[in-house]
Amino acid sequence: MRPALLIGSVLTALFAMAALLSLIWVPHDITRLDISRRLLGMSLQHPLGTDHFGRDMASMLMQGARTSIAVALVAVGIGITIGVPLGLAAAARRASWLDEVIMRGNDLIFAFPSLVIAILITAVFGPSAVNAILAIGIFNIPVFARVARGGALPLWTLDYVMAARVAGKTPARISAEHILPNIANLLIVQATIQFSLGILAEAALSYVGLGAQPPTASWGRMLSDAQTMIYSEPQLAILPGLAIVAMVLGLNLLGDGLRDRLDPRLRGRA
Repeated sequence: MRPALLIGSVLTALFAMAALLSLIWVPHDITRLDISRRLLGMSLQHPLGTDHFGRDMASMLMQGARTSIAVALVAVGIGITIGVPLGLAAAARRASWLDEVIMRGNDLIFAFPSLVIAILITAVFGPSAVNAILAIGIFNIPVFARVARGGALPLWTLDYVMAARVAGKTPARISAEHILPNIANLLIVQATIQFSLGILAEAALSYVGLGAQPPTASWGRMLSDAQTMIYSEPQLAILPGLAIVAMVLGLNLLGDGLRDRLDPRLRGRA
C-alpha cells in the first residue's frame, strides 16, 4: 500500500471512529456548563482541558467530528445522487439542448459560492446544520455533473458502447450498465476531494454562525468562540484547528492514494 493511501486511511479512520464513538459515549456532557471548571489544563479527568464555559475539550472535538463528517457526507451524497445522473444524461445527449441546459445550469450554480448559497438559504429558513448541508450539497451537484460528463464522453465513442447501441439498448441503460462502472474510479476520487472541501465549508459556515447551532458541537464554532482568547488561551483555537487540518489532510491523502490505486495508468509507477 502506498504511504499516502496508508496515512490518509489511518487519519480518516481515526476521525470516523471518534465520530461513531461520540454517538454512544463521550467523556463529559458538553451541554452542561460549569464555570467553576473553566479553562482547566490537561489532566486525567480532562485530557485536553476545558474551554471558557467549563466544557471538556476532548468531548467537544469528538462531537465536532461527528457534526463535520455528517454534514460533509450528506452533502457529498446529494452531489452524487443528483449530479452524476445529470452528467451521464448530458453525455448521452451531447451537443443537444439537454446537454446545453444541464451544463449552463451548472455554470449558474458555480457563479454562487457555497457561502453565498448558505447566506441565501439562511435568510429564508434560518441558520442550522441542515441548511449548511443544503448549501454545500447544491454546490457539489455541478462538480459531480462535470466529472461524470467529462469521464463519460470519451466512452460513448468506444466499440463496446457502439455494440450496445446497435443491440437496441437505451441511452439510460447504456449509461447505467457500461458507462457508470467505468467512471466509478473518477467519482470515488472526486468524492474524497469534495468530502474534504465539505469539512472546510462546514467549519467556515459554522465560524460565521450559519452552520450547526448550539448546543451542537462544531469545529468552526469552536474556532469562532476562541478568537477573543487567541493570545491568553491559544489551545482553544489550536485544538479544533489541528483537527480540521488533520481531517482534511487525511482525506486529501486518501484521495491521492485512491487515484494512484484506481487509475490504470499510474498503477505501475513507484
